[in-house]
Amino acid sequence: MSAIQPTAIKVHRTSGTTMEISWKDGHQSTYTFTYLRDACPCATCNEERQKTGRQPDQPASSVAAPLQMFKPQMRPVEVAQAGNYAIHFTWNDGHQSGVYSWDYLRRWCPCEQCHSARHSSDGLKQDIENHPREK
Repeated sequence: MSAIQPTAIKVHRTSGTTMEISWKDGHQSTYTFTYLRDACPCATCNEERQKTGRQPDQPASSVAAPLQMFKPQMRPVEVAQAGNYAIHFTWNDGHQSGVYSWDYLRRWCPCEQCHSARHSSDGLKQDIENHPREK
């Protein structure tokens, strides 16, 4: 088992706006639901990000609809574990294609330390050292 495996997962589906993961190596990650939805790993969302050059840790641009007065806060309506390797969300906007692997979630951890490592000049090297992949 590697550091990619979580030891605890808390999805605050009804009482909050985040998911928290404690990792085997002691690292703690807190993801907002908006962050998770913007970072959806499904093929459709990956294609959208590739077209715009947006990374999973960057917010999606919001195109305001005419006369849109209220946009509901992003939250999952259903959450399910996918085997021993991932978590799956059905979002309140109807999207349900993404399967978030533990590896993907750890790679795109939004904490300041991980964010800085990804965006530094030697971020790839730091990412590999700080987030080893399973062999």
